[in-house]
Amino acid sequence: MDTDFTELPVVDASGLFHGDPAGQREVAGQLGRAAREVGFMYVSGHGIAPELFDGLLDAARRFFALSHEEKMRSWIGHSRNHRGYVPEGEEVFAQGTADRKEVFGLALDLPLDDPDVRAGTPLLGPNVWPELDGFREAATAYYEAVLAFGQLLFRAFAVALGEEPDTFSRYATKAPSGLRLIHYPYDETAVDRPGIGAHTDYECFTLLRPTGPGLEVLNGAGEWIDVPPLGDAFVVNIGDMLELWTNGEFVSTTHRVRRVSEERYSFPLFFNVDYHTRVDPLPRFVTPDRPARPGLVAGEHLWSQVLQIYGYLKDRRAAGELTLPESALALSSGFGRELGD
Repeated sequence: MDTDFTELPVVDASGLFHGDPAGQREVAGQLGRAAREVGFMYVSGHGIAPELFDGLLDAARRFFALSHEEKMRSWIGHSRNHRGYVPEGEEVFAQGTADRKEVFGLALDLPLDDPDVRAGTPLLGPNVWPELDGFREAATAYYEAVLAFGQLLFRAFAVALGEEPDTFSRYATKAPSGLRLIHYPYDETAVDRPGIGAHTDYECFTLLRPTGPGLEVLNGAGEWIDVPPLGDAFVVNIGDMLELWTNGEFVSTTHRVRRVSEERYSFPLFFNVDYHTRVDPLPRFVTPDRPARPGLVAGEHLWSQVLQIYGYLKDRRAAGELTLPESALALSSGFGRELGD
């Protein structure tokens, strides 16, 4: 781990789209180095049409400009699979900080008669869509394009680790990979303290497109490093499940969003594997000096964290409607770099 990095590495992924194996291995190597040394990187050359991002940003602006009453018609609490509108204060991280943001969340849009949905698998099911012209179409087009690019990155991460290309991606067939449309309103009273509390991401990796500064990453020296937007590049970071799968070879780096006065939008897609996927350290990364970490079920880890963060789910737990999985870890437990490390 590069303990004193002051900026993120930049990886041009365009070589992944070409048929040249040497070029593909070169990109995979760069991705692997960034994942090992920093846990965060900029990834350019993704080939996603800029019109898709522009359409998503326009849809987000129009939705968040609606009245509170109209947005609450899509409130996440009306959903049984964690989709829809998240008002300010609904989401509280481990440090107990509520932040000035509102969110619209969506994921793989599955029908009610899908077998896994009928079985009651948490986080799977249909999206909630507001009655807003073009919103569903813009969000779906962006989601599908970024999800496809994520599959390509997943294969490259496996190659970077010396594994078969489909080592991870074969488990991402019906995953609860969520896209969040996040709006930070203009706040002239903002002060330089965490907006979102310091945390790691619970999934395998994240592909983020922000419209302004605010994201910060914690390096090994305990310093917060600014991560401003870089053209149309994605900010990609390793999540808990890849840190576990690689037994710490890849690092799920702690990060936060500091408060800035300007209005800001942020669009992270949290790439995950299928809910029931068992994640245990790969044998090549288990040694006497690095014993195997306890394994987890990917979906249970995500669901247990969500159950401890969102107010409406805490209420359902208090009412006895929901319970934490037995494998549940406490928030900010066991992954990433802790403050003061």
